[in-house]
Amino acid sequence: TEESGLRPPQPLNLPDWTANKRGLRESYQLPPEMMMVVSEDPKADAERLLRDFMTRAYRRTPDESEVQRCLAFALEEIENNACFQAAMRPAFKAALCSPDFLYFREKTGELDRFAIASRLSYFFWRSLPDRTLLEMAGEGALQTEEGLREAVEHLLADPKSKRFFADFVGQWLNLRAIHDTAPERFLFPEYFCDTHLVDSGLAESEATFETMVRENLPAGTVADADFVMINERLAQLYGIEGVEGREIRKVTLPPDSIRGGFLTQSSVLKVTANGLTSSPILRGGWVVERILGKHLTAPPPDAGAIEPDTQGAKTIRELLDLHSRSESCATCHKIMDPPGFALENFDIMGAWREHYRSLGEGTKLEKVVAGRPVRYKQGLPVNASGITSDGVSFEDIEGFKAYLLTQERKLARNLAH
Repeated sequence: TEESGLRPPQPLNLPDWTANKRGLRESYQLPPEMMMVVSEDPKADAERLLRDFMTRAYRRTPDESEVQRCLAFALEEIENNACFQAAMRPAFKAALCSPDFLYFREKTGELDRFAIASRLSYFFWRSLPDRTLLEMAGEGALQTEEGLREAVEHLLADPKSKRFFADFVGQWLNLRAIHDTAPERFLFPEYFCDTHLVDSGLAESEATFETMVRENLPAGTVADADFVMINERLAQLYGIEGVEGREIRKVTLPPDSIRGGFLTQSSVLKVTANGLTSSPILRGGWVVERILGKHLTAPPPDAGAIEPDTQGAKTIRELLDLHSRSESCATCHKIMDPPGFALENFDIMGAWREHYRSLGEGTKLEKVVAGRPVRYKQGLPVNASGITSDGVSFEDIEGFKAYLLTQERKLARNLAH
């Protein structure tokens, strides 16, 4: 009230609702005291408050004609002796119905200072600029490099910036599709209906990217890092000891760990699998497009699909060898299969494995999950080696990560893009 210049809210003159007069029990709860705003100069206060509101709602100084259009609703109610707060409602409502609030109304050509403020706030907050950002825009600070940097630091310091990290990772890594598939209950009974693991994996990816931004880490962190952002459930999946509780926190990895970076995260490995088995095609294509930024053309109409062999007679590598003998298929598979092979030591949720699982051929396992013997068998061994399209060979995920770190400029360019 001190900022607005209005008198403190005044109690309304309500009828006496005491329990005795209403004939109700003594335990009857009276409604909270209702208040109303009282203005000594309602017309001047209405215009001043509306201009301030419209500046924030429109993300710029509003046109005078638009101010007068909205103000007319409040003035009409004031003339009709409405209380001040009731008079202001139709004026605010008119402003919120305006296309200037509902849409970005940017003129062609170079963005003006208020348009820059809107771009920044909706990018980092998914919301309109606050008073600080609008003041910076009004002073012209956003048109300088120093001012832009200060504005970004201001935006990132606010809790609303969590929206940016979630949106960015969801689109960039395709993690919005995290719930599109579910683990097959007989092949992967330990993951069946484990929504806590899925949600934890998503939180790990978002927290990793947030850490990259806040600590200004190099682009190579995308491929490999000496830390992970995990909780107890993810630590169990990754085989990391000493982590307890649901909270995501930064954990330093030992030098020989295969974790670190986005490629070995549970969320990524789930979203690039189909619930039955992993797919080098999906995972490799994901790495090529989402990490290295190389666009892959659509497969030819006669390419056909590769069905996973859950009976354990053939590995996915053997099936791909048969499929890619076609010249029309071989070109793309040469690019995307090797990165996919590098990730074959990870199952559909990101746990390390040396063998595939099978519902047909294979070695019977004496293993119990959730009090029941497992149905799957130990299948054929995993081969995670490969040769990249530019002729670099690797034996496993560590070798492929080392290769990616030589491509840091591509990682940075794709990340910025």
